[in-house]
Amino acid sequence: MPTFTAPDGTLLSYRVHGDGDGDPVVCVPGGPTDSLYLGDLGGLSAHRRLIVLDLRGTGRSAVPEDSSSYRCDRLVEDVEALREHLGLPVMDLLAHSAGANIAAQYTARYPGNVGRLALITPGTRAVGIPITGETRRELALLRKDEPWFPAAFAALEAITDGRGSDWEAVAPFFCGRWDATAQRHHAAGRPGNPEAVARFAAEGAFDPESTRAALAACEVPVLLLAGEFDLNSPPPTVTEFGRLFPHSTLVVQPGAGHYPWIDDAGRFVAATAAFLGG
Repeated sequence: MPTFTAPDGTLLSYRVHGDGDGDPVVCVPGGPTDSLYLGDLGGLSAHRRLIVLDLRGTGRSAVPEDSSSYRCDRLVEDVEALREHLGLPVMDLLAHSAGANIAAQYTARYPGNVGRLALITPGTRAVGIPITGETRRELALLRKDEPWFPAAFAALEAITDGRGSDWEAVAPFFCGRWDATAQRHHAAGRPGNPEAVARFAAEGAFDPESTRAALAACEVPVLLLAGEFDLNSPPPTVTEFGRLFPHSTLVVQPGAGHYPWIDDAGRFVAATAAFLGG
């Protein structure tokens, strides 16, 4: 697996999928967790070569000496180091879930280095957009006819009311279909480095006001793709995120959850490849 060195000397790895023409798309996973859960994004690698970063302390990337470097804003420089390593004057950037917080801050900091930006079921902490319990509850009720709904909804209500914290029990709400494939994918995507997760959003990780101001002046074309049923990144929240950019396109994938390339790879790839080109 290819590697490169971060500015602080940490050895980082990345995966390469596909051999499509043109420049690659740099992909930033969520979590922070092993990037394996992204796979080749449902076959997107048939259209563009994917360079999938293993965030520090995950996958085959090394654990840093300074654990405070797990903080989201500091991970931005790892993405910049990867761009420099690849020799790309400008790169197309795709980010999923919490990785969108890194990508948003990267774009705010280095707008001239991004050609196109695809945010897939994005997290919104970097831009200060909250997700209310009521928003999640309304979205969850769309699944009331599912066999797993009663137990999952009870767990969600407990979380919303501050009586519980069993996010594992609400996992079906994050998937368009809670079948064997989704369950295997969910299990494989669990974060393996608790410290990286805990420090990702540490104090100072986000400066929403300055990030929003920078994005408002950014001329980069942006795709925001939401899943119709995604409890983690509800479509109304993703829509609000899109309004921060002067040139954004919103796609809400029907029947999809937080991992739209798992729920309907063909639909996901068609929308994302059309935006990225190739």
